[in-house]
Amino acid sequence: MPEARQPADGGRTLHDQLIEAGIQELNKYGVQNFSVRRIADRCGVSCAAPYKHFKDKQEFIAAIIEYINNLWEKRQRRVLERSSMLPTRRVILEISMEYIRFLVENPYFRSILMLSSQDFDSEYAALRSRLSRISRELVDRYCLEVGMPEKSKKIKTFIVRSLLFGAALMFDNGELEYNEENMKAVSEAIDREFDLP
Repeated sequence: MPEARQPADGGRTLHDQLIEAGIQELNKYGVQNFSVRRIADRCGVSCAAPYKHFKDKQEFIAAIIEYINNLWEKRQRRVLERSSMLPTRRVILEISMEYIRFLVENPYFRSILMLSSQDFDSEYAALRSRLSRISRELVDRYCLEVGMPEKSKKIKTFIVRSLLFGAALMFDNGELEYNEENMKAVSEAIDREFDLP
């Protein structure tokens, strides 16, 4: 019975296959042209099969964002565990570099994360904002530790996030070779930003 939540293709459940196909669908067509019918076809199931897992298109897209959140949260937890004794600034760097790796290793995720907020309702926006919650909290904590003014904190957050997404994009499109030397250069640029006024 292929429409039940049982392991199918290579041990993956149909639910997982639908999520993975949904990620590709969002990457290619965006939120507005997201087609559950195309996803079902790609997974080789009936048009009704996805609705046994997701109430509607909105719940399906929310499940995709939740899936990405869960993957990223697991990686963040590992970074936080191994860097628990480090100063906050160093933890920010560790999380930042892991985020670049996450984006480079999962280019389809990046396109979903970069969708315009006008494509998302408030539920999607709230789910998406969870991705940066820990890094925002770390930056807030660091800024409090060093007495950084609110205006400077906003500028630092903007510049660091720009460096992260810019580096991931440059690695992905080949403008910058994805290697340890260049990752170190990005890390140094982020770290240096916290020394600037």
